Amino acid sequence: MCMVPERAKLHLAMTIFQFGYAGNHVIMRTALNMGVSKLVFPLYRNIIAVIVLVPFAYFLEKKDRPTLTYSFLLQFFLLGLVGITLNQGSYIFGLDNTSPTFASAVENAVPAVTFIMAVLPRIEQIHLSRKDGIAKVLGTLISVGGASVITLYKGPIVYRPNSASDQSQSQMLSLGDTKEKNWTLGCICLIGHCLFWSSWIVLQSPVLKRYPARLSVVSYSCFFSLMQFSAVGAYFERDSAAWQFHSGWEIFCVFYSGLVASAMSFAVQIWVIDRGGPMFVSAYLPVQTMLVAIMATVALGEEFYLGGVIGASLIIAGLYLVVLGKDEESKYNTEKAMITVSENTWAATSSVVQPLLPTINES
Repeated sequence: MCMVPERAKLHLAMTIFQFGYAGNHVIMRTALNMGVSKLVFPLYRNIIAVIVLVPFAYFLEKKDRPTLTYSFLLQFFLLGLVGITLNQGSYIFGLDNTSPTFASAVENAVPAVTFIMAVLPRIEQIHLSRKDGIAKVLGTLISVGGASVITLYKGPIVYRPNSASDQSQSQMLSLGDTKEKNWTLGCICLIGHCLFWSSWIVLQSPVLKRYPARLSVVSYSCFFSLMQFSAVGAYFERDSAAWQFHSGWEIFCVFYSGLVASAMSFAVQIWVIDRGGPMFVSAYLPVQTMLVAIMATVALGEEFYLGGVIGASLIIAGLYLVVLGKDEESKYNTEKAMITVSENTWAATSSVVQPLLPTINES
């Protein structure tokens, strides 16, 4: 991995992130259908995440951790509140009232929201007069458009699973059954989820500049979120049965969400934000809708429609444009830095040049 270019590592990390998180949509829908508590489940999920992250943060970042101050603690508390407690809370209530595919599709608003939030405080630079700026804006719009096509347009069937899987299909399709759900409430919660997630992505960038220990930032945020979920769960969830596991599948769902969707995803996300910026992370989110559609076709036996093919193609094209824009911006900044260094070196050299012979003033 030492020989792998930095940008390739970022792309690989985000691809793994999207595969893991796409599966979490179906896993959590399954858990909700089994009757798990919407307040207790995220609490257990974050317990797993804290247990996994804290040892790595403690041993790997001993030399990188700055002195902990009240200011940092407040920032970690807010990151935990916005990025984990409110983010996961609004998501699980939204998913409970909609479906995995719809929840994944709504998350494609995150790139656009993140883009606006990052540009306003100038965390992310955008130059519409340059090719890289145009590519990033156009790529974001195309990716969001592709995800919208997958959601809104079906078209003719491109792939139909064989009849042998019809029985399992009818059983598994009940995961997305939302006939007696409040669709409006679900949409509102998912929109809130997108706003909280975008805010979290953008807010982590300035915090990392002052506190460069990435895993420690995530660990502190998870810890404060764990305290927040504990307080909310203890106050609202008084039924003791809601705090118990009733099947091995419930335990698997909690461990998957805690290990993959929280611990691994948080670590990958904050590493990519630190190296590639907020826009790089959010640009990959539309890929998730494509992956969920494919997983639903393969695992749940759902039919694959032309709209999915068109939408997936647009998502890939948009992602390519964003990545191209980020690469061009990186090259431009590197060349600009080299020119600045060269000019400073030339100026410093010329200022110390002295004539070999003294100047004789003629009277």
